[in-house]
Amino acid sequence: MRVNSARSVLIALTLVAISSLLAAQTPAFDLVITNGHIIDGTGSPWYSGDIGVRDGKVAAIGNLSAAPRKRTIDAAGKAVAPGFIDLLGQSEMAILVEPRLPSKIFQGITTEITGEGGSAAPLNDAIIQADRSGYDHYHITPDWRTFRQYFARLEKQGMGINLASYVGATQVRRMVLGDDNKQPTPQQLEQMKALVDDAMKDGAVGVSTSLEYAPAPYAKTDELIALATEAGKFGGIYSTHMRNESDSVLDAIDEALRIGREARVPVEIWHIKVAGKHNWGRMPEVVAKINAARATGADVTADTYAYTAWFNDFSAFIPPWAHDGGASKMVERLKDPATRERIRKDMLTPSGDWDNEWQEIPGPEAIQIGIVQNPKMLPLQGKRLSEIAKLWNKDPMDALFDFLIDDPFAGVAVFGMSQPDVTLALQQPWVAIDNDSSGTSPEGLLGQEHPHPRAYGTFPRILQKYVREDKALTLEDAIRKFSALPAQRLRLTDRGVLKAGMWADVVIFDPAAIHDLATFENPNQLSEGMEYVLVNGVPVIDQGKMTGALPGKVLRGVGYVP
Repeated sequence: MRVNSARSVLIALTLVAISSLLAAQTPAFDLVITNGHIIDGTGSPWYSGDIGVRDGKVAAIGNLSAAPRKRTIDAAGKAVAPGFIDLLGQSEMAILVEPRLPSKIFQGITTEITGEGGSAAPLNDAIIQADRSGYDHYHITPDWRTFRQYFARLEKQGMGINLASYVGATQVRRMVLGDDNKQPTPQQLEQMKALVDDAMKDGAVGVSTSLEYAPAPYAKTDELIALATEAGKFGGIYSTHMRNESDSVLDAIDEALRIGREARVPVEIWHIKVAGKHNWGRMPEVVAKINAARATGADVTADTYAYTAWFNDFSAFIPPWAHDGGASKMVERLKDPATRERIRKDMLTPSGDWDNEWQEIPGPEAIQIGIVQNPKMLPLQGKRLSEIAKLWNKDPMDALFDFLIDDPFAGVAVFGMSQPDVTLALQQPWVAIDNDSSGTSPEGLLGQEHPHPRAYGTFPRILQKYVREDKALTLEDAIRKFSALPAQRLRLTDRGVLKAGMWADVVIFDPAAIHDLATFENPNQLSEGMEYVLVNGVPVIDQGKMTGALPGKVLRGVGYVP
């Protein structure tokens, strides 16, 4: 017995020595998050455990109480989740103005996908000249021409979140055809396809359309299939602001499905909606159509920002034909009495041929002026068109026309959706979340703008309204829509889920306390409740305060050629 006892002691001492030696050889974690409720992004129920982060990645999950570390974050009673992925941001310019993007990180957004029809690249001198007011508005010198050059500029300056981009179908059309209403010759279409190829090799994640905004409506479906096919060769997907989101929404879905089918690429429908008072209650039709398509093997999904007002170019109220040649030509037409009358007549006539927003709103009070580019229009930010018409003593449509003459690039919030439709869309298992707004800040140049409150509030608002208050989603459902679902859509195989080996994009918050503050009347208010936000293992929010760190990375598509 004594021999066995001595041997047991010896073995025990040896094991202790080995474990001590191994512990000494194991590098310390940069930080360990302890005591949290881990919601891993998959939709599974939360579980308890510690998360060890090293060199920007999740290195271990489990009981790490004895593990050496440089820092401990006690997340007792808090949710620990993957960083949120914004499936459609608009920050390609704003990130050059304010690289920390406070409005995004205070929502828990750690990754944004951008490039809606238009994109940061490719660029030529003609586009820069046509868009000069936008660059001047943000004091940006566009010193890049390709995505490779644009991404290099981002990496040189640093950024607060990760960013990926589509190449816009509108962008490549403008590169070859300008802003005119015409069709490409076979040779011109080859040029456009070559531009998509180059963008995909530079790291774009797919090709996108925004078919409501000129010159995009001039593109026929076959043109879009050709461009989407090129993106598909490099593993890219097709994402779309569809041609119509109101009376002809089902036809627009058919077009998107056809593009996906013939180009052999997955389809993402951005900010899915049924717009306009005549269409309220039609979301079940949209859901049924997409479910039927998925049942036959179509890889189609969607996303939403879950507000009842959208935000777009004020000029979208003008019929597409009147945009031929660009903004300056549209302004000329609005100044010409006969052409102005033709525009008025088109807007007053219901039509399934274009997305006629004037027919979709209850009245001019449903249009709120948002971001302007002409400084003299700044006092009108936040006002409704009905107020401006009264102020100017004009008919509301004349007020709209005259506003666009002075500021053809203004943006507006439009109240045109019903809450039951929005909620039903959000609840679909194939619907993720988009902010559909550029990153912004209450301070500086960006703080002078009047954005849609979704710019500051989308993700916390979903956690407050749809999870806590309405119980339309469970917390685990919401986190999956914020993380694993969009990561899966974009082929981000090393993000979107909390597990060892993944990049450490992590948020820590109290599910009972997180909330948005931004309103349509006073949008420039940061959301509250994010206690920690880690981007690639580095805190950009630490104990509720912005650190100023810029650890974000450019995320390139699978077709990237270094």
